[in-house]
Amino acid sequence: RSGGASRGAGMALPGVYLDGGFGVGKTHLLASLWHSVADPKAYGTFVELTSLVGALGFAATVQALGGLRLVAIDEFELDDPGDTVLMSTLLTRLADAGVALAATSNTQPEDLGAGRFAAADFLREIQGLAARFDVLRIDGGDYRHRGLPAPPAPCPDAEVAAFAAAFEGASEDGFAALCTHLAGLHPSRYGALVDGVGLVALHGVAPVADQAVALRFVAFADRLYDRSIPIVASGVGVAELFGAELLAGPHRKKYQRAVSRLAALARDGARLTAA
Repeated sequence: RSGGASRGAGMALPGVYLDGGFGVGKTHLLASLWHSVADPKAYGTFVELTSLVGALGFAATVQALGGLRLVAIDEFELDDPGDTVLMSTLLTRLADAGVALAATSNTQPEDLGAGRFAAADFLREIQGLAARFDVLRIDGGDYRHRGLPAPPAPCPDAEVAAFAAAFEGASEDGFAALCTHLAGLHPSRYGALVDGVGLVALHGVAPVADQAVALRFVAFADRLYDRSIPIVASGVGVAELFGAELLAGPHRKKYQRAVSRLAALARDGARLTAA
């Protein structure tokens, strides 16, 4: 911890918010906190939590989570007005029920939604969310690449196919076909898509310019990283996956995190195939 933004001496806030860049260990800290708390508790990503509301309905979600000791939310972010109102109301109801909250994000809570929608129109909701958390800033370099070699170069298509055939539980897809398939699934189902997969083999990885396609692939990459699934691929390297226009836009932190995670998984894939 490099410093906390406490909102008043002796004031007990219902939540802790770990803010910092990608690769500084926020998710590991959140997981450690979750493991240290006795049941009942819940851990999930922001996308999974919003998907839970979509599946159960708001009232049923409050009922399901309202009796827990802790709700831990990884990758907290606000991309649209609907999420803003939903999360503000949901977290208020949970906090009022005595549920402790913990979250990680690449964005300070008062800056959530900046550049993505008319956040000023939802300032009350955003400020209400910020008031629920004691903000802890986590600083440092990207641990996934500290002292490690650069990500491996892309493989020839023939090698990708050979690796996929050699490893039990490997998946093998064309990059364009995978992106098309992801467009037909809700992001909450991306995890189930790769459950049981031991290696992801991709042909023809190409730069992405469309924001919708890019964000879907970011969510997919997060699910691969959650499950430590190695990657081997042909085409362009992970550093070239997202174009300069995307990296200069409001979602640049998501893309940078995805590149960091994909590079680590590609390095794992290179070690696996070398063995």
